[in-house]
Amino acid sequence: MPLPRIGVVIVTMGNRPGELDELIASVGKQDVPPTRIVLVGSATPLTDVAHDVTKIPLDENPGCPGARNVGLAALLDAGDVDVAVELDDDGCLVADDVFRRIQRLYASDPGLGIVSFRIADEQGETQRRHVPRLRAGDPMRRGLVTSFLGGGHALSVPMLRQIGTWAGEFRFGHEESDLAWRALDHDWKILYEPDLVLRHPKTSPARHAVHYRFTARNRVWLARRRLPLPLVPVYLGVWILLTLARIRSLTGLKAWCGGFAEGVRTPCGPRRPMRWRTVWRMTRLGRPPVI
Repeated sequence: MPLPRIGVVIVTMGNRPGELDELIASVGKQDVPPTRIVLVGSATPLTDVAHDVTKIPLDENPGCPGARNVGLAALLDAGDVDVAVELDDDGCLVADDVFRRIQRLYASDPGLGIVSFRIADEQGETQRRHVPRLRAGDPMRRGLVTSFLGGGHALSVPMLRQIGTWAGEFRFGHEESDLAWRALDHDWKILYEPDLVLRHPKTSPARHAVHYRFTARNRVWLARRRLPLPLVPVYLGVWILLTLARIRSLTGLKAWCGGFAEGVRTPCGPRRPMRWRTVWRMTRLGRPPVI
């Protein structure tokens, strides 16, 4: 049986040319070369990128998931890729055997849908929020999970053809949860593999001006789209309490409340709630879809 073919999607806004060069160089050093590399420029022409990659410059910025969809569409249309690897443009692959390891993982388990990398900063440390499980004390603990990290991951192309790609309307935040919940509801597995490392600068999601607004709006949209009706108020109630306990900025709280109201009153896309069997499966994996 042939090993799965790897394709790579990178999205850039053109504002980190040095980091992008380093990332593409780390992709080029892999001992298993990818079939193709697609670079999507969000509102940037990519004229300064000298690397031999497929370039897709966009006139506007459709948000991260929307731009990733453009890259994934290019891979799916080409038809010569079995696994899509998506990487943040300010990340870097530390080892040169990442794609070989990914090939082996997918070759050994046809039910594997998503593989989540470990994100580590320049000192090799992994932030708690970058461990896709509730018990995040040990970032080296491997296993099946219910979510994954947007900065570095691999997606099964057969899975994408079945469940669809990113929720582009989310633009920023919770698009990973939406995709993960769809994958689980179609019986695909999500694996956190800490030996696959993407080096990434230490950051806070609040660095984005729209963080609080989009976090609140998209969380409401996620619940409306994917949860069984009885769980919607439970999920949102839990997050209201957690937000009130965590936010220290009045400006941030106002933005969050505005985003929550926007999520309630605006269209969120088609509603396709997960099965109760999926709720139970997520609970057994350690993270019921209300936390």
